[in-house]
Amino acid sequence: MGVDFGVPSSVPRAKGSKFPETSCRVRWRIALGWALLVGSGAAAAEAALCQHGHRQSPVDIVAPVRARLAPLEFDYRSALLTIANDGHTARVRTGNSSRLKVGRETWTLQQFHFHTPGGDRLAGEEFPMAAHLLHKGRSGQLLALVVWFRLGAENPALKALLPHIPANADGDHRIAGAVADPNALLPARKTYYRYDGSLTASPCTEGVTWLVMQQALELSPEQLQVWRTRFADNIRPPQPLHGRVVHESW
Repeated sequence: MGVDFGVPSSVPRAKGSKFPETSCRVRWRIALGWALLVGSGAAAAEAALCQHGHRQSPVDIVAPVRARLAPLEFDYRSALLTIANDGHTARVRTGNSSRLKVGRETWTLQQFHFHTPGGDRLAGEEFPMAAHLLHKGRSGQLLALVVWFRLGAENPALKALLPHIPANADGDHRIAGAVADPNALLPARKTYYRYDGSLTASPCTEGVTWLVMQQALELSPEQLQVWRTRFADNIRPPQPLHGRVVHESW
């Protein structure tokens, strides 16, 4: 459906693929986990890491290893809804009042947005949507928390957000009387998968912590259709693990 990453139709694609060829003279510019293709003649190093890096995201979680991972302690706070249509997704900024504690580390939630399809897979299963909640640590390190969606019942969080997506890609909109509550995007069960990954677009920087919630939420087929009338699919395909171990909490 349409083109991915907002790529113009003139950008060449690998044969049989809807994704652009990695040899194109383009640059994938990242803005807190979000991809945009812009013309560039100096992308060779970045393209090499994106294509040949050994700790890239997303991944297919096939054989996770059970481990005593630190519990996730969420201290998410509601805030006035600040939402943007960036031309690729709906992005909600959360300020600096929501935090996630993982063991001794505390991470501040910066924003959340959505991908279709869901990016990370589970034993080959592709999810129709995922929410990415992006956090930053005290030293600037990055953590991405992923919440999958399966088709099913109407999702209350999406029901509250979908009507407020701005029609145009013209920056943040503060919606009077509307509240963003990131807790509404968390499943009841807080077990998760953890792996070492990367930004999902150029410069594909590695060293990003990825936490993928094991329990998926639901969204209705109607909600997915509404989303797809606004945005094209916007996620990178799964990348090889290259020997990485995905751990599974219990």
